[in-house]
Parts: sequence; structure tokens; C-alpha cells
Amino acid sequence: RCAGRVEVQHGGHWGTVCDDDWGLPDAAVVCRQLGCGAALAAPAGAWFGEGLGPIWLNGLRCRGTEERLALCRHRGWRPHVCTHEEDASAVCSGGLRQVPPTHGSQGPAVVLTPASLPGGPTMRLVGATGRCAGRLEIFHAGHWGTVCDDLWGLPDAAVVCRQLGCG
Repeated sequence: RCAGRVEVQHGGHWGTVCDDDWGLPDAAVVCRQLGCGAALAAPAGAWFGEGLGPIWLNGLRCRGTEERLALCRHRGWRPHVCTHEEDASAVCSGGLRQVPPTHGSQGPAVVLTPASLPGGPTMRLVGATGRCAGRLEIFHAGHWGTVCDDLWGLPDAAVVCRQLGCG
């Protein structure tokens, strides 16, 4: 399923979207732009983890019918006074498919960061190159925490890799 933190490319740099005024119509536009079906949820509060870099958009006011996020009303393309604790997310009904680049860009203007499978705890790997290596962290009760390695083994790592779509 398509789900994750919303990230946008502007001026050749990737950044996030602030969750101020973020709602289902905004998530619907992201899901449509990515070819991911209908929007099921528009989680706020960095539900899929905090992003890095600038927070490019804030105060989005999509009607829900726009073809691209850039066509929605917003407070301007610039770094905003917002923290990554407020990164917006989207959960869509479909699976991710490749979307052709838009208007001369070198890639899609919007992406959803990888997320855990529905119903499972949100997890991420941090501290290494790439999204499929690093220290395991779990998001629980609004906070990221580490996992103790007592009795940890390859079968446990295999479950994490499978759940994160890393093989």
C-alpha cells in the first residue's frame, strides 16, 4: 500500500510538508499524483517519522480535485517555521506504481517515504546509508525508540526487512 511521510522536491532539493491545515483533501491529491488510489487517512504529527531538510510547504488548502500538490493553495514555496515533528503523511488505498516525471522535472515532484505494513507498528532503520540498513527504531505512543538486542537474531531481522519492503 502507498503510505508514508509526504516529501516534495523544489529547486532540486527534497523536503517535507508541514501538517498545519493538513487533511484528507490534501492527502487525496498526493495519492492521485502518485497513482496510489484514494486517500484513506491524512496522519499528522510525523506519523511515519520525521523528515530531513527544508519544510517546503505549509498551510496547504487543497480542494481534493487537483491533479498535483503544487496546484493547491499554500503559503509559498520556501522554508517554513515548522518543525519536522509536524511532517504531514498520507495513507492511500492502492499500491505504488511508477509515475512519469512532470513538466521537465528529473523525477516525481512528490513521494511517500516507505512505511510499515498496515496494522503493524511503524518502524524505521536509521544511522546507515540507504533505507534498508541501520539501527531499528519503532514508533510507539508518539515517540521513536530503539529495540533491545537480547535474543535478537536473523529470523527477527528477516521479519523487519520483509515488513519494510527490503527483501
